[in-house]
Amino acid sequence: MASPVFSSSNSAFKPGATINPDGSTVTAEDLQSQFDAPSATSHEMGRMTYEGVTSKAAGMIVLAFIAAIPGYLFPSTAGLFISAIAGMVLGLVLAFQRTTNPTMALIYAAVEGYFLGSLSIYIEQGFDVPGAAMQALLATAITSGVCLYLYRTGKVRYTSKMRKILIIGGISYLAFSVVNIFVMIFGGTDSAWGLRSGWIGVAIGLVAVGLACISLIADFDFIENGVKRGLPQQYEWTAAFGLVVTLVWMYTEFLRIIAILQGRD
Repeated sequence: MASPVFSSSNSAFKPGATINPDGSTVTAEDLQSQFDAPSATSHEMGRMTYEGVTSKAAGMIVLAFIAAIPGYLFPSTAGLFISAIAGMVLGLVLAFQRTTNPTMALIYAAVEGYFLGSLSIYIEQGFDVPGAAMQALLATAITSGVCLYLYRTGKVRYTSKMRKILIIGGISYLAFSVVNIFVMIFGGTDSAWGLRSGWIGVAIGLVAVGLACISLIADFDFIENGVKRGLPQQYEWTAAFGLVVTLVWMYTEFLRIIAILQGRD
């Protein structure tokens, strides 16, 4: 007896026959309904979307705000330094990952949130600059909004020239910051900000904010191109992480500028 799988009586092997998952023959009406059905969305296909990036970035920012509360209300010098080091280590690990690990990204957001809360109250109380945190937060929000508007309207684009400026400026700023840390630790200057005191400190801070703006434009460019090219959905975490890193950098620079401008250096 022939196997029923290969039986010629099986409708699946009749010329022109098409079978539904339930075993019934596909009719003309079935084909028409499939043709009229809407196409699968990028999210359903596992592709990167603007909504996905926005929700993940928003989630990280909200988590950072929540973690900042204990850092701000219960200041601790040890907590400030530990969170600063932990945030830097986590940031470096995530930056060198091919795709960003979601759990590590959320932990990074929480650690950086605690750090920013601790740093804010440290500057407000230690340097007698009341309201510095709110001023820095507003400056960061406004600057980020302007960058987004300029990018979305096409007035500013991430060009190869901007990429070179960001790379050269970023490396130079990092090298200067490392030197400045050693100066602050070993007492090479009387200023609490090391080499970044007075109007020189303000100028350096403004340059850093400018680099952060370019970095934000680069983040927007990555998101736009990622969505257009249909990158896998896991890259939404990479984009969200990049945005949060840039916003943290921008906030700390505004916080320092505000403190210096009020003569607390």
